Amino acid sequence: MEKKSPFLDEALVQHPFILLLALGLGFVIMDPFHMGPVGGHDFKPVKHDVAPYKRVMENWPRDNMSRLGLGKLEFVNQVFGPESLEFDVLGRGPYTGLADGRIVRWMGDKIGWETFALVTANWTEKLCAKGVESTTSKQWKHEQWCGRPLGLRFDRKSGELYIADSYYGLLVVGPEGGIATPLSTHVEGKPILFANDLDIHRNGSIFFTDTSKRYNRLNHFYILLEGEATGRLLRYDPHTKTTHVVLDGLAFPNGVQLSSDQTFLLFTETTNCRLMKYWLEGQRNGTVELVADLPGFPDNVRLNERGQFWVAIDCCRTMPQEILTHNPWMRSIYFRLPIPMSLLARAMGMRMYTVISLFDGDGRILEVLEDQKGVVMKLVSEVKEVKGKLWIGTVAHNHIATFPYP
Repeated sequence: MEKKSPFLDEALVQHPFILLLALGLGFVIMDPFHMGPVGGHDFKPVKHDVAPYKRVMENWPRDNMSRLGLGKLEFVNQVFGPESLEFDVLGRGPYTGLADGRIVRWMGDKIGWETFALVTANWTEKLCAKGVESTTSKQWKHEQWCGRPLGLRFDRKSGELYIADSYYGLLVVGPEGGIATPLSTHVEGKPILFANDLDIHRNGSIFFTDTSKRYNRLNHFYILLEGEATGRLLRYDPHTKTTHVVLDGLAFPNGVQLSSDQTFLLFTETTNCRLMKYWLEGQRNGTVELVADLPGFPDNVRLNERGQFWVAIDCCRTMPQEILTHNPWMRSIYFRLPIPMSLLARAMGMRMYTVISLFDGDGRILEVLEDQKGVVMKLVSEVKEVKGKLWIGTVAHNHIATFPYP
């Protein structure tokens, strides 16, 4: 008969700290009361493909004067989470999608903001219009009903506005506005969970991102924490009214932008902190290549009139965060700790602020503007250059920022 070793029992008696540590660790791993940030979720962290922190930060030019902090706040508490900014063929705007589910447009000082479009007839003022609280947790339970329009693009030929809504997929509305018409809500027989951004090809095709097959926008933090890569780049064909998968297995695909000659498009992978290129023509047609590794988490990318690309980045990565990135088992424990997510992020050195960067099509950095103290905004979604001014959108705050450029 096997004899039980007395040494383990003696160690536990003589060193109760070891016992308490083991019990505490077991409690954290099990998280029976769902006290941690990922409590109650089927949390499956994986290792993902991100460039070494030290290498990226050593090669990244800094804006030590924090020039973006000198930008101007516009429309404070008049717009709520204005992620994407557009101007129509007549130069009117900006148009933007709000956290309360509306798409609004600026009609000048006399009229102000007016509701231009809705993504669903379900929208009601009583249920959806939360004002400045639209960007808080009070809106979350209503998002799937009211809609959350993110990427916006005008078709310069027809004047129609195309919309990527987190919950209602790809839609379009005519030049006069109204209730948008759904174009794509499913692909390969399964629902599109998280439509994010889009761009329009000259042949009429709409390229757009579906950020995850597992999580919707409400649960987007789990995409980042897990490192899961189920996102896709999709293409809607208006002639056949069908949607096709262009790329699969992407880690939080987010912004998308065609080049000026439309030989390629750029898209961001937020989880992997990088800007990617997908070739549409030429010998490299259908291939993907890295354009740039980034110091933080990118959102939208937009073209200027010179054929260059503005990328909005929530900065910055940290060394502790990289350690967690490469060790999924650590994340499995760390994010189950019964500690608020804000404190866990602070412990990793995460102090988010806005960086916007200008690239050419080959990934050369042409400009970096920072707001290191978060004066203009701490979290950024998009940068659009129009007539000597940068218009800066944010999914998190209740204002737009502008900055003269160049």
